[in-house]
Amino acid sequence: MRHIVTSIAASTLAGWRGTMAARRTDGPPLMLQLYEFEACPFCRMVRETLTELDLDAVILPCPRGGTRFRPQAEAVGGRQQFPLLVDDNVNRVIYESREIIAHLRQTYGQGQAREKSPPGRVGEIGSALASVVRGMAGMHADTGVDRACPRELPELYSFESSPYCRRVREVLCELEVPYVLRNTGKIGLADMGPPWVREKLFPNAPVEGRNRQHLMDEAGRVQVPYLVDANTQTALHESADIEAYLRRTYG
Repeated sequence: MRHIVTSIAASTLAGWRGTMAARRTDGPPLMLQLYEFEACPFCRMVRETLTELDLDAVILPCPRGGTRFRPQAEAVGGRQQFPLLVDDNVNRVIYESREIIAHLRQTYGQGQAREKSPPGRVGEIGSALASVVRGMAGMHADTGVDRACPRELPELYSFESSPYCRRVREVLCELEVPYVLRNTGKIGLADMGPPWVREKLFPNAPVEGRNRQHLMDEAGRVQVPYLVDANTQTALHESADIEAYLRRTYG
């Protein structure tokens, strides 16, 4: 219960950015790669933009004390500074959250989303406070365990502001488990609230959004977080169940 209360507070402090997503039918041909760590306020703002633009990305967790992807990030970009975006579609390697957000919006944004400005100083402060409220979870690598690395990347259906998805992302970061982030932001009124709201109030509303539709086809309902791990043929809802699975399998 404590995790949910503080996670709701974190989303509130961050202005619930990363909730709504653009209506998108496709993404870039090559998957974006993001070196980041969950507790970083500037990484959070980039993840918010990924949700809002309905863009998927390979997440390469680089918590402090981590040894799996931090050296790789330095080899790619020249220093261990995060966030770091690698966009092979246009052969760009970009530091600084503002530059990354501007690049994402100008390259992949549509309509008004293309021109939207990055969060200002107030947004940055709110994002920093969100990390504090969460006790800086997702800041440090869990170095006290012999951690396994998946051969195939698990896939996490998530959207940035979801209090339930946040805990799963924190654990993935601390365990340095790379994964494909399938952004599943809300599209319209029927998507607001938990799944039962749609089932009760909007039973005939069409499912909109690439990943929301895929999630409905795959799992029979649009509920996140949803983890799919081809390494063990596992598919799970519920953040507590996913956390237990991740620690058991990769911790």
